[in-house]
Amino acid sequence: MIRKASEMLQATVNNNVTHEQINQISEQIKTHSEPFRRLLGEVGRVIVGQEQLMHRMLVALLGNGHLLIEGVPGLAKTTAVSCLAKGINTGFQRLQFTPDLLPADLIGTLIYRPQDQDFVVQKGPIFSNLILADEINRAPAKVQSALLEAMQERQVTIGGETHLLDDPFIVMATQNPVEQEGTYPLPEAQQDRFMFKVFVDYPNFNEEFEVVRRTTTTMTDSITPVLTAEEILELQAIVRQVPVADHVIRYALALVRQTRVREAGVPDFVRDQLSWGAGPRAVQFLILGGKARALLEGRSHVACEDVQTLAKPVLRHRLVLNFTAESEGVTPDDLIERIVDITPTREDELTRDARFQEIFAS
Repeated sequence: MIRKASEMLQATVNNNVTHEQINQISEQIKTHSEPFRRLLGEVGRVIVGQEQLMHRMLVALLGNGHLLIEGVPGLAKTTAVSCLAKGINTGFQRLQFTPDLLPADLIGTLIYRPQDQDFVVQKGPIFSNLILADEINRAPAKVQSALLEAMQERQVTIGGETHLLDDPFIVMATQNPVEQEGTYPLPEAQQDRFMFKVFVDYPNFNEEFEVVRRTTTTMTDSITPVLTAEEILELQAIVRQVPVADHVIRYALALVRQTRVREAGVPDFVRDQLSWGAGPRAVQFLILGGKARALLEGRSHVACEDVQTLAKPVLRHRLVLNFTAESEGVTPDDLIERIVDITPTREDELTRDARFQEIFAS
């Protein structure tokens, strides 16, 4: 069924389908969004609240992108990723990052086997499908370098030989923004490899009440796997074939290109408060995330609303604030909100605006 929907969506991209086939595609998408609703239900038996985090995790899973989760201890960041792993029947490894971690602890190493009188590859825990990199900012530069290769190239190098990682391969990393002793800030190049950066905040009163009620009794909740690795790969292929209008791509480009301080048509407040803006990966992840969000909501097209909703998690870790912004307490989210507010969603308004004409012509 999934392959049939994939073929039909590919035909849509090639503009070779009838209205009847488009309607069939919509029905197929609604069908394929159902397993993710069941997955949310399974995870919700353990995790209370955190709807936005769970949604971003599913979008990253569908979009085959990595996820960076930031929040103070005790907000169920690690538990949420672990529960997601239990809900999908794939390989899962939790890696606790520490300052004394070595690249070999992550990717593996060569060991000497006396009976063979030769060195053999001992693969590390990175050889799995879903990787939970707990407190990722506690690992030193060499470990981050090895992880960067795995995240970007989907491969690792051991003893001069390249080893491909299994598909799907997704890193979901957590970091604590409060305690900075013994931490190493992630380089901008590595942050750019993450599809989303999600902030996790304290639960509201009712959610925290339910957390306490559940965790202080003998009640236990088990999670039943909903999806397999093969199904996830097929759904990821379908996501990439969801049609997207040129106007939506132009809208995503308009948002991202306004963050580049040296480009034409950039707003004055961006020039005043940013040192560096987002690169092409931001646009790619906005569109890919929009496709995944559309699939989750049972739609067969991407809307500007999808791009708006994902603008903060896609852009916030790709913007480098200058001293002026930091001294005034301005955050990347503040700038993203202002950029979204001044960017028209209607095609005619966007293309007729003189400032955006200048941006599109640059």
